[in-house]
Amino acid sequence: MPELPEVETVRRGLEPVMTGRRILQADVRRPDLRWPFPPGMAERLTGAHVVALRRRSKYILADLSTAETLLIHLGMSGRLLISGATLGSFHHPHPAPAKHDHVVLDLEGGARITFNDARRFGAMDLMPTEGAGAHPLLSALGPEPMGNDFHAAYLAARLRGRATPIKTALLDQHLVAGLGNIYVCEALFRAGIHPARLARDLTGAEVERLVPIIRDVLVDAIDAGGSSLKDYRQADGELGYFQHSFRVYDREGQVCVTPGCGAIVQRIVQSGRSSFFCPCCQPQ
Repeated sequence: MPELPEVETVRRGLEPVMTGRRILQADVRRPDLRWPFPPGMAERLTGAHVVALRRRSKYILADLSTAETLLIHLGMSGRLLISGATLGSFHHPHPAPAKHDHVVLDLEGGARITFNDARRFGAMDLMPTEGAGAHPLLSALGPEPMGNDFHAAYLAARLRGRATPIKTALLDQHLVAGLGNIYVCEALFRAGIHPARLARDLTGAEVERLVPIIRDVLVDAIDAGGSSLKDYRQADGELGYFQHSFRVYDREGQVCVTPGCGAIVQRIVQSGRSSFFCPCCQPQ
């Protein structure tokens, strides 16, 4: 599942192509993805200008001139791909329609945005822009980890008395929005915190250290275009490269990257998800 860095990378790729442009034609080629599309979605999108392109957690939000916002969730295998536009020094012509191209947006200026989703776990919805935060998928989300509302005092208060592992706590989208398995593993490694430590047992100093480290990991991942493990691609079709910088994630059985450590990276399963850690750098 794409996490915050992957979704933000896609949003940044789409922004110069979509923002300020009119949707000349919206082609909706099936009635649903994970859930049914809203009624008349093609007609409601056609003719609208894209006023702004935002991200909330793992969702892309396109604010439209019609006072509606298009919500997009990539799901496990969804891709938003650009064609017919010059990106950097490369021109991407329109490809032939593919089997899993479910929604196609043709924009003024010649660009085309194609939502391709082989497994159909993605989603699209339309909602009033005013009060969009009340949408069922957005209303219960915690603060953005790169925003001003996510700070050490907030995190310490939310972890206080919480008898769940810190890894599980940070994956709770009600506590902080957008974090997923990869980047929580990486942040806990950099902070020297074992993923099985109970959230309530973290010291104030550990929480103070963890918050900026979470931000640093996310910034590093965004700068690298996200992590491509299976299906993820950037909006121009290119792979992300942060997987080449993993320090613990997916490195079970390999030597820890910390100079002079020599310990072997281990893996445990927590709430059905793999957690990777160094037993020396992250003592329990």
